Amino acid sequence: MKRIFLFCLLVVLGVMPLAAQSAGWKQLFDGKDLKGWQHVGPGGFTVVNGVLKPYGGMGLLWYTRKKIGSAVIRVVFKPVSHGSNSGVFIRIPQEPTEPWMPVNRGYEVQIDNGDNDYHCTGVLYSLTKALARPQKDGEWNTMEITLAGPRTMVTVNGVKVTDYREGEPVPPKQKSYEPDRGPRPMEGYIGLQNHSSKDVVYFKEVAVRSLSAAELKSLE
Repeated sequence: MKRIFLFCLLVVLGVMPLAAQSAGWKQLFDGKDLKGWQHVGPGGFTVVNGVLKPYGGMGLLWYTRKKIGSAVIRVVFKPVSHGSNSGVFIRIPQEPTEPWMPVNRGYEVQIDNGDNDYHCTGVLYSLTKALARPQKDGEWNTMEITLAGPRTMVTVNGVKVTDYREGEPVPPKQKSYEPDRGPRPMEGYIGLQNHSSKDVVYFKEVAVRSLSAAELKSLE
C-alpha cells in the first residue's frame, strides 16, 4: 500500500507545474479560468486546455488581487512564430482602465524575437538593451522577472537579459508608441498583453514568489 501511495504521489508531482512544486511560489493562473484577472482594451484571452490563448488587441489582461512589490514573477510562454509579439507588464501604479496607461507608467517586459536589441524578448521595452537573446521560437520558454526595490532583473531560460536600476540612463523616446520615460513605483499590478490578431503568444504559467529580507538586501 505504501509503495502504491508513493507511486501515485510521484505521478501527481510529475504532472504539476514546476513552480507549483517549489516552496514559496503562488500560482496566479490556475489553468481553468480567469478568476482574479480582468481585461481592458480590444480583444482578450481564453483558456484552452489549461493555456491562456490571446485574440485580437491591443489589450491587457491584468491581475486584480494585489500589487506586487519585491518578488520574483515567473511566466512560462510560447511564441507561435519568430516575431510573435506580446509582453509582461510590471510596476503598473494603479488599476488600469485602458491598455496605454500601463505602457507609459509601468514597464513592459517585451516578448518578440524579431525586433532589435532594445525591442526584443526580456528587455524593458525600448529602455534597455538585451544582454542576450535566449528565446526559443515555437517552444515553451521560462521568463523570471525579479523586482528588488528599484532594481529589475529579467532572465529567459536561465540567461540574464536585463539588469536595470531606477535612474540609470535610457535612450530617448523615439516613437509615439514607445513608453514615456520616468521613474516607476516600487510595487504595482502586473499584466499580460494581447498585441494583435496576428501576434499569438500562449501562456501556461504565471507565478510569484516573495523575496526574503536577506534576498532583498543582497539584490538591492
